[in-house]
Amino acid sequence: MLPLRDNIPSRRFPAVTLGLIVINVLVFFQELALGPHVESIMLGWGIIPARYTDAAQFFSFTEKTVPLFSSMFLHGGWVHLIGNMWVLWIFGDNVEDRLGHLGYLGFYLLSGLAAALLHIFTNLHSTMPTIGASGAIAGVMGAYFRFFPYARVETLIPPFFFGPFFQLPAVLFLGFWFLLQFYNGALSLGARNQAFGGVAWWAHVGGFGFGVLFALIFGRTRRALYD
Repeated sequence: MLPLRDNIPSRRFPAVTLGLIVINVLVFFQELALGPHVESIMLGWGIIPARYTDAAQFFSFTEKTVPLFSSMFLHGGWVHLIGNMWVLWIFGDNVEDRLGHLGYLGFYLLSGLAAALLHIFTNLHSTMPTIGASGAIAGVMGAYFRFFPYARVETLIPPFFFGPFFQLPAVLFLGFWFLLQFYNGALSLGARNQAFGGVAWWAHVGGFGFGVLFALIFGRTRRALYD
C-alpha cells in the first residue's frame, strides 16, 4: 500500500520535517557525485553490526558512534530516497505539530538510534553496512499511530496506480505496515539468507515501537487540538 496524503492539516510550518528532507536530498547528491568512491562512505558512515560485536577488531568511540546517526542520512538509490522522504512528508508534519520543532528533532534522532540498536542486536555478526532514514521515519509513523489513530490516509494499492483510491484509518494502515515488518523480520531471523538481506526489518520494528512508546510517555505534555 502506498500512502498519498492524510486528512490532518498542519497548524504551523513543518520546518524540521522539510529541513530533514533537504539534508537527505543534499547528502544523496553528494553520494552521486562520489561515483564509485561512494562505497567508502557507506562502509565508514553506515551501520555495520560486527563493528560493535566483534571483539577481535578495535574501533574508536567515534567510529562506533558517528554511524549510528550518519547512517540515517544515507540512501542506496532514488527509490530508497524518494520513498522515505515521501512518507516523512506525509506523517512528519503532524508529529512535529504535536511535539514542537526541537522536541520533534530530538525524537527523530532518538528513533533512528533505537532502530539502529535493535538492528545491531538482531544481526550481531553482520558485516553488511545498513543505511537509510527508514528507522527514524518508522519512529515518526509510530508516533502518528498513537497521536492520530483515526486520521484518514488516502492509499493506493499497486498495481492499480490510477485508482481506485482508498481512505483507510491510520490505525489500520500503519498497524498493517508494522505487522508486515515484524512478520518479515521474524522470517529473516530464521532464514538468514539473501532473500531478506536487502531490508532492515528490525530497524523498522525498533523505530516504530520506540515512536509509539515515546508518544505514550511524553506526548501527554504536548497535547494538541486533535485529541
